[in-house]
Amino acid sequence: MTESPRVTDVESLLRTPLHDLHVSLGARMVPFAGYSMPVQYPTGILAEHRHTRTAAGLFDVAHMGQVTLRGPDVHRRLETLVPADVQGIAPGAVRYSQLTDEQGGILDDLMISNAGDHVVAVVNASRKHADVAHMKAGLPGIAVELAEDRALLALQGPGSAAVMARLAPPAAALAFMTFTACPVAGIPCGVSRSGYTGEDGFEISVPADRAVALAERLLAEPEVRPIGLGARDSLRLEAGLCLYGHDIDTTTTPVEAGLAWSIQARRRREGGFPGAAVIQRQLAEGPPRRRVGLRPEGSAPAREGTEILDAAGNAIGRVTSGGFGPTVSAPVAMGYVAAAAAAPGTPVQLVVRGQARPARVVALPFVPHRYKRS
Repeated sequence: MTESPRVTDVESLLRTPLHDLHVSLGARMVPFAGYSMPVQYPTGILAEHRHTRTAAGLFDVAHMGQVTLRGPDVHRRLETLVPADVQGIAPGAVRYSQLTDEQGGILDDLMISNAGDHVVAVVNASRKHADVAHMKAGLPGIAVELAEDRALLALQGPGSAAVMARLAPPAAALAFMTFTACPVAGIPCGVSRSGYTGEDGFEISVPADRAVALAERLLAEPEVRPIGLGARDSLRLEAGLCLYGHDIDTTTTPVEAGLAWSIQARRRREGGFPGAAVIQRQLAEGPPRRRVGLRPEGSAPAREGTEILDAAGNAIGRVTSGGFGPTVSAPVAMGYVAAAAAAPGTPVQLVVRGQARPARVVALPFVPHRYKRS
């Protein structure tokens, strides 16, 4: 889960605890979800992308919201707001889901962790205050608290496990989508084996006042380099992962977005969440459109908003994310097309700079996921 809403008033931008460290490392800072965030470092986006795919990259994701929910029957109660089987999340496990509205649209996507007597949810930065208000309104009697005193770091890439084995052995033993509380380089943290690059990796919740010390310790490891938002976006695009506010929002349902896998069997049968009737109907009958991968021919990338045509020149959808895929050395894109045109191999056209250019629908992801499954 990730996002990219931007603001332009520099004076109003918030700063994460790592802001000054980014500046000292030569980062180019940009507005992102109301924060001043690093888009790239001096080596550039291409080098950062490739380093994450081959070694380990450190991402500042402290702008995102860490929300704690406590109260009677909190796991069952949370199911009234999300399609996921929250009661079925094992203690110490993490599950991806969405907050939905009454039309089945996606208010936000989030990670839900079962911490035993309470739940921890990680939500997108631009939505965190709205999400907390939504949860409080929908869950009377449940205490919903946004952790303002914690930061979040993501260590991603095939070298990340070796780093954690040295600095946090219990975390290195985690399986994908599980978490534990343990010290990292002597600093008490919460660590999940998760991330948004398609690579093996970890997300580390750390006290905000210790975030710089932890980041500096991680960057001292030979595998680790700082990575900005530019490479984070190209990595998640190659991995076929949705960007909130672009690939998913209130105009898209989880089924249209290809996220039906995140709705477990009991929830499909029982419903009981906002928009359940719409989503259950789409599960049974199929949605009117689907999110697909797109491979343009040639070297011109198709950016967000690019119109998608069928072979006869009829409009069938739009690109929601697109750019150059460094790992595949070619342009890649995602978008929504009419369901009849969603099969891999379907020829389409992308209107780039006013010219219809050939492309084809392909299966996602563009780069295989390399999560640690066991």
